[in-house]
Amino acid sequence: MIDDLKGDESWRMFRIISEFTEGFDRLSSLDYAISIFGSARLPPDNPHYQKTVELAKALGEKGFGIITGGGPGIMEAANKGALEQGVPSVGLNIRLPQEQAPNQYQNLSLEYRYFFARKVMFVKHSMGYICMPGGFGTMDEFFEALTLMQTVKIYSMPMVLFGVEYWQGLLDWMRASMLPEGAISESDFDYITLTDDIELTVSIMEKHRIFKRKMREKPGE
Repeated sequence: MIDDLKGDESWRMFRIISEFTEGFDRLSSLDYAISIFGSARLPPDNPHYQKTVELAKALGEKGFGIITGGGPGIMEAANKGALEQGVPSVGLNIRLPQEQAPNQYQNLSLEYRYFFARKVMFVKHSMGYICMPGGFGTMDEFFEALTLMQTVKIYSMPMVLFGVEYWQGLLDWMRASMLPEGAISESDFDYITLTDDIELTVSIMEKHRIFKRKMREKPGE
């Protein structure tokens, strides 16, 4: 019985390695892509869904690829906008017992068994994050990216919370509860932009792209 368990764990290690290997290989040519997160439960007639399509198209017009979790709702909307604009529309799909079914608007689709392997792909291949209204999964991606930047495990990148009415309460709570206790610093809020403005969001991503290009051009880089 113990030997069987050890064997299962060994094969799990190989499955994990295969997910990393496939992701690194298939996404290696992806450049200047933006990850868009949000609820899987919002239908196409929801205003947040429609705004996401508009935002993804606006980013696509400027040459940004779009990466999502590949599912329905906001993820579908973002992939739809990217596909309509003719830019890379990437779906990093996760196997789940409910909710997650790959949307039809992906021109590059990968499937993951493990959330942590999938998260690495978001961080490695994105130069900016946009969090549309969403639930636990969106919050998970938001706070993990903030943690990685705060602890200098990754270079800083734009982090946009899109939807002032939806997200304002979260930031108010962070300022009212976390900040006074010393759990976070005032400077941590510099990582976050809260907005309803598509043009501002695109402008933020464009400025960061210029910065990254300049970094690439530095001698020795």
